[in-house]
Amino acid sequence: MEDPVEPEHGVAAELVFLRAELAAKDERIDLLLVQIAELTTQVQALVLRLSKDSSTSSKPPSSDGPGKRPRGGSSRTRSGRKPGKQPGDPGTALRQVEDPDERISIPAPSACAGCDASLIEVPVRAVRRRQVFDLATPPPPQVIEYAADVKCCPGCGKRATGAFPDGVESTAQYGPDLTTKVADAVLGHHIPVHRSTLLVMELCGMKVSTGFAAGLRSKAARLLESGFLPAVRALLAGAPVVHADETFTRAAAKTVFLHVASTAHLTLMHTGDRSAATIDAGEVLPHLSGVLVRDGYAGYTHLDHVLHAWCGAHLLRDLRGIHEADPQGQLWARAMADALLEANRLAAAAREAGREELAAEELRTINRLYTGALARSRQDNRAKSTELARHARTLARRFEEHREVILRFTTDLAVPFTNNQAERDIRPAKVQQRSSGGCWRTLQGLADFAIVQSYLSTATKWGISRYDALKRLFTTGAWIPHAHTPDTATA
Repeated sequence: MEDPVEPEHGVAAELVFLRAELAAKDERIDLLLVQIAELTTQVQALVLRLSKDSSTSSKPPSSDGPGKRPRGGSSRTRSGRKPGKQPGDPGTALRQVEDPDERISIPAPSACAGCDASLIEVPVRAVRRRQVFDLATPPPPQVIEYAADVKCCPGCGKRATGAFPDGVESTAQYGPDLTTKVADAVLGHHIPVHRSTLLVMELCGMKVSTGFAAGLRSKAARLLESGFLPAVRALLAGAPVVHADETFTRAAAKTVFLHVASTAHLTLMHTGDRSAATIDAGEVLPHLSGVLVRDGYAGYTHLDHVLHAWCGAHLLRDLRGIHEADPQGQLWARAMADALLEANRLAAAAREAGREELAAEELRTINRLYTGALARSRQDNRAKSTELARHARTLARRFEEHREVILRFTTDLAVPFTNNQAERDIRPAKVQQRSSGGCWRTLQGLADFAIVQSYLSTATKWGISRYDALKRLFTTGAWIPHAHTPDTATA
């Protein structure tokens, strides 16, 4: 008969077994924690890559794809104004005129609809008026013939011909009004050539050849090269603040970049690659004497003779991309975005109040928020080797090394917070590209578009309609600005 196991020995053996089981569980937990950390890192990297759109990076809105709304939405805040016409705005509603072109009288019924009493002898008590504004049927085209007499000298036999008016160069040609209407459709509204001829025929009753419409852009560009372009280059070079941007286009089956330099009243575009030499080829940025507002593209860094200011909207999108990838682990990105927004609020309030600079206390507040966000970035990404952390450190380093450039709008209130001016001016290139089937057929066609769009954009900023600007171009000559702003031009 075996001796019974003593109780204390059984308890000791059970404790050894439990300790071994707990150690195995701890080991499995450690392995799972490692796997969770690895998976979290992978998820953050995927979120960082897949979430990149025009609201979380510097990608253009056209890259978002059709029907896709950026997840982050717009960073704009509500203005507090109600939709529709604002108080004090005159509006554009139709109003009756006192002297219409035609008046049609509508007699009252001859009998009362209630009791059938006769109303023939009843005097008119009041007249209710309603007016319809419409277009008259387009008249047939007016054809003017210029007949120049030709005489032969009886002495030497040399012929003498009467001089035709300026602009009358062919045996049969389109007049300036029709030319302007076609040019406005093709050049001003980016309507494809064939559709523009159909539109003019339907609205004006005049059929125009597609070849004529297709050649208007080149003709307009040649008329602008000698006077308009040099004048705008000189004005932009002397402007206190100039915006610059670039966007890619497709021309002749190649990727070509369209560059823009602009202010609130001037626009100048040119084409080429994305190199520093092409940036200088616009003949504006190398001669600047003021502030250049741009995005973070390194191609502008060689322009060391001017003060640089970075676009705050681009920076906010980059910060949003980092924060959304890890909202709890990248709190610094939200803090830095809040610092920029508060700085913009203070700067905008100062401009609205007519002040020339921010108060010392306001600048200290901005710098304190900015410095605190940078300190938090070091804390949030210390001892981290993930892809998200590397991106976050790179962005934080950019904020640290370029602090003066990023906050230029707070030390110089003439500098805006964003580079939206240049982005708005270059946007018609995307409209034209889409209406042209996704590309320009030739590089020269793109270059001509840049010249003509510079002219139309500048004229519009000065309050001149595209139609009037084009009519001047094809009749008396190109309109040319002679000052940085309309106010200084009339002063």
